Amino acid sequence: MDTTRGSGTPTGLPPFAVRPVLAIAGALAALLIALSGRYGFHRDELYFLLAGHHPAWGYTDQPPLTPILARATALLGDGPTALRTPSALLSAATVTLTALTARELGAHRRAQTLAAACCAASGYTLAVGHLLSTSTFDLTAELAVLLTALRLLRTRDPRWWPALGAAVGTTLLNKQLVLPLLAALAAALLREHRHRIRHRRPTPPHAPTPTTRTPPAAAWALLGTALALLIAAPTLWWQATHGLPELKVAHELAAQNGWAGRWLLLPLQALQFSPFLLPVALAGWRALRHDDTLRHARPLATAYPVLCAMVIVGGGKPYYPLPLLLVLTAAGCEPVLARTRRSARALARTLAAATAVSALATLPLLPAGALALPNAVDPDQGEQVGWPELTAATATAWHDLPPDRRAHAVLLTSNYGEAGALAHYGPALGLPTPYSGHMSLADWGPPPADATGPVLLVHPAGHPALEAPFTGCRTVARVDNGHGVDNLEQHAAVVLCDPAPRPWNELWPQLRQY
Repeated sequence: MDTTRGSGTPTGLPPFAVRPVLAIAGALAALLIALSGRYGFHRDELYFLLAGHHPAWGYTDQPPLTPILARATALLGDGPTALRTPSALLSAATVTLTALTARELGAHRRAQTLAAACCAASGYTLAVGHLLSTSTFDLTAELAVLLTALRLLRTRDPRWWPALGAAVGTTLLNKQLVLPLLAALAAALLREHRHRIRHRRPTPPHAPTPTTRTPPAAAWALLGTALALLIAAPTLWWQATHGLPELKVAHELAAQNGWAGRWLLLPLQALQFSPFLLPVALAGWRALRHDDTLRHARPLATAYPVLCAMVIVGGGKPYYPLPLLLVLTAAGCEPVLARTRRSARALARTLAAATAVSALATLPLLPAGALALPNAVDPDQGEQVGWPELTAATATAWHDLPPDRRAHAVLLTSNYGEAGALAHYGPALGLPTPYSGHMSLADWGPPPADATGPVLLVHPAGHPALEAPFTGCRTVARVDNGHGVDNLEQHAAVVLCDPAPRPWNELWPQLRQY
């Protein structure tokens, strides 16, 4: 088999492995959809469903795309499967984009298929494919940004700038994490440019020579930038006119992580991605650094450690650099296959082990009562259990109030997961609209001025801070999810307090939290 990178089609790239890649992507989507209803909603999903009923160009902790998507899934039904079907399809797209990235880096069909299989076996791909989250769309969108950037770097055709701008602008409608990614890539490009000048490296031989008069590259770059800003303008304007709340959320997140948590970024990232796949990613990093046929893509190898350093300093989450790690994995598939032709079985066993471990850690394969170990690795597993039970305990306490007091009472929660659960399951049990000062829910309050009755609070066990502004508080119920799952809301307290000591519009700023 010819393994020369970049040969094959008139575009200078090998043919795309359509059938095996789409088979892997389709199998992944089918698996995710089949398992999507096994547990229940995740706390973030309940928040997105609630936010979708408060449409806006932005929210305290996110742009509008995921809540809009959550609201749109109501056309498919009101259960977890309907909500999560777009996530499964996005994960299939992520697998396909990873294979296309491998092709863009010169990989042939077998290596493209391996890239798709590695992506599907990653714990992070499975985790975000099982749940609807901002990370689900972000992974797919950032891979599209990186693939377009690679095409621009390889061809040096400035007409790819508008496509890159459109991809960046769309990504910004979902999350702002593409900005540090672009900053890391820009820093890496600058470093490689300086290195090339210092060593007087010639222009790569694959760069095309323009044969027709076209607008200057700067004009195309400006057009791409303008397109990105135009698409993202509504949510950027919303953030600017609301005091940049996402920066406040990021600051709170960094403070919660502390420096001890920051230094765990790389080990946690390896666990989320899959330790079994790290040798492939390392092979890709080496290929990008040392293979002259991939010199144009070298900035992506440099961008990865730069982005990791930025996340550590900024106190971000371990998964932030994972789209870039998938690109390194795509780059490593061709050299890994070249070295393991005689040990294909060992490679297949490695992929099988990666898939099995990732699936057990991130997918609802076990009974809810057996979640202790997976929940220790991925707490998102446990956060899908117990929301109907929390709502039922709250409803019992609510209906224990005398009707005359209940008519003016307020239902207040400490976090958006509790509020989302009560909003989703509560109407069927006769519960009113829940209020909370957490994230964007603070913008949807306060309760009306005539809500002068008692206050029924819901907060996690051992976190009674919500009770501080109130008097006469006493616990009237405890939540039991019925499966012994040690999640945040297990044994949550339902607390009855006297009426608010001050008017709600005066008390409300004190209840805001990020």
